[in-house]
Amino acid sequence: MSTRAEALREYPDEELAAQPIGAWTGQAYRRVVGAIRAQLAVENLTQPHWWTLNHAAGAPGTWTRTTLTARLAPYDDQDTDFDAVYDDLTARGWLTEDDTTGGLTLTDEGEAARLRARGRNLRVHHQTHEGISQADFITTINVLRRMVANLGGDGNLPESAK
Repeated sequence: MSTRAEALREYPDEELAAQPIGAWTGQAYRRVVGAIRAQLAVENLTQPHWWTLNHAAGAPGTWTRTTLTARLAPYDDQDTDFDAVYDDLTARGWLTEDDTTGGLTLTDEGEAARLRARGRNLRVHHQTHEGISQADFITTINVLRRMVANLGGDGNLPESAK
């Protein structure tokens, strides 16, 4: 556990209840996503690369460039050129595209890269969850889902490709 995490102080409930949720969720987002992006960069990957590898692995041949871009674009905050991501993964020999259907599938090398990146992301996941019970994490996710829905967004979990 880091020194900062060990130095986490306790506060009265009234003081915590008055905290600005946007400031805390923003800081959490920047820290978590920053840590993930730093780990992916070690593998010369971006988050859109990672998302593509996972979707292609989870539903081989199901996603096309068009359908996968439509699925991923709402999560992208870097104005990503998804065709460039698909082209890069194809050039690396990690992704193939069916000539007839356009379906994207990982190669064995792509799956090996996905597993390496997954290991890096799991380290961030474990670090992020240190000192947080599963029940508290679930409560946090449900509170955030409700806040998103209260503000007009979709608080449901993303649908699976299958």
